[in-house]
Amino acid sequence: MKYRLQAFRNLGIGFGFIVASGLFEPVLRSEEPPANLARRVAARETTEEEARNHYTWRQTMVMAELDGRGVETGRYREIRDVLFSAEGKRVEQLVGKPSSTLTHIILTDEDFADLREIQPLLLTTERLFMYESQFKGEETVEGVDCWVLQIRPRQILAGQRLFDGLIWVDKTENAIVKAQGQAVPQERGGKHENLFPQFTTTRQKVDGHWFPASTLGDDTLWFQGGPQRERLSVRYENYKRFSAESTIHFEQ
Repeated sequence: MKYRLQAFRNLGIGFGFIVASGLFEPVLRSEEPPANLARRVAARETTEEEARNHYTWRQTMVMAELDGRGVETGRYREIRDVLFSAEGKRVEQLVGKPSSTLTHIILTDEDFADLREIQPLLLTTERLFMYESQFKGEETVEGVDCWVLQIRPRQILAGQRLFDGLIWVDKTENAIVKAQGQAVPQERGGKHENLFPQFTTTRQKVDGHWFPASTLGDDTLWFQGGPQRERLSVRYENYKRFSAESTIHFEQ
């Protein structure tokens, strides 16, 4: 869920969220990480992605725009069930109609593509070559002892959307338990500014796998027409493993 920002009534149009605590503040080191940590993380992330492809879940997204006093001036809300068709193919099904009272922000296909491909899961073996990593230290997240890695794109080709930020990795499982950063590149200048906010995605244990639980952010993006503050909440709930015999029911 990255929100492509465009000029509208001479106001910055954006979608942003600030990460809790400093994004690139170094973490104190007390011990050395294992060799090839990034490869180990990518291997585990690949396993998590493959596992999640066999689950259904409900995804609720709310994005609000705020004025300079922090008063909400509009919001977008939608609920999607991520399911399987009768043929066993992955589908997304809207629950009711999305509601929107936004006045300064435009959401695009690219924004929703980031919601699927950048924020939930990101550093698989297939994508590892696109990134460079740097060990930043260690930290405890919700009682889990973690290594902290900074992940940055090696280069960004035309049309690519990549991640730039920090990941917290469970020391015992090499699994990502939190990610904090933003989708890149940013596009500034011209008629169609495309700025992307920072976000924090936290995960939860589901049948032994670390799946996304929430993506949150509260950020101010600076457009040529002026600053625009946005607040984001995405909840991933009701994970259920799917099989050919499964019948999935979600409560309204």
